[in-house]
Amino acid sequence: MKLAIAGCSGRMGRMLIEAALAAADDFSIAVALERAGAPQIGQDCSVFLGRHTGVTITSDVSSIEQADVLIDFTRPEATLQLLQACVKHGVRAVIGTTGFDEAGRRQIEQAARSVPVVFSPNMSVGVNVAFRLVELAARMLSEDFDVEIIEAHHHHKVDAPSGTSLRLGELVASAQGHSLQQVAVHARHGVTGPRQPGSIGFSVIRGGDLVGDHTVMFAGTGERVEITHRASSRMTYALGALRAARFLAQREPGLYDMRDVLGLG
Repeated sequence: MKLAIAGCSGRMGRMLIEAALAAADDFSIAVALERAGAPQIGQDCSVFLGRHTGVTITSDVSSIEQADVLIDFTRPEATLQLLQACVKHGVRAVIGTTGFDEAGRRQIEQAARSVPVVFSPNMSVGVNVAFRLVELAARMLSEDFDVEIIEAHHHHKVDAPSGTSLRLGELVASAQGHSLQQVAVHARHGVTGPRQPGSIGFSVIRGGDLVGDHTVMFAGTGERVEITHRASSRMTYALGALRAARFLAQREPGLYDMRDVLGLG
């Protein structure tokens, strides 16, 4: 399977290249994309590994037609531009980018009518298992327990809360019969008054090189339940993205997520 990797000189892009080269039995890198003007353009995409693949980094979006699947962990505006090229050239897409607004999500849904798309805020297998556990806990504990979501990422991350923590909040809210917009609390400062029953609080930590930690706390009277996932390497996201790419090989157009990829129902 021929891959187009977007943002290939960033931390996540490099991890994807390393993972794809290690899985050379069923993957090859056909296109390595970066933003226009990036200093890495013209370099071999695997120069950071001391290897030469013959695939040079380019900003030419039309080159995506050489690939079977795009894997994208960049920024919403770049992702949506690349997705247009995917639709034009019939290229499948794996999207791990976060920070989309509702209009961006609708554009992804529309593109998925033409090409198969896996769209997930987190490609980690472990996180997606945690999603199911949180959903189950939210149903069983219901509103007798207060829910707080705490997430921590590196100081370069530009969106907050993380897409993963928002997804966790959506799962809890849905399991308890609400929309997240109705119950989310994103800031507390000063005299806030008592906690509103059924609300879901978010706490955001940004610092150092933290890859990604997420905890959902269900706090009741005399006890609490915590479901935590900690990522120590971005490789877990890269391996999940490759798994998603394999999943798309035999799929019809449609919008899928990692639950579909992992067969979690």
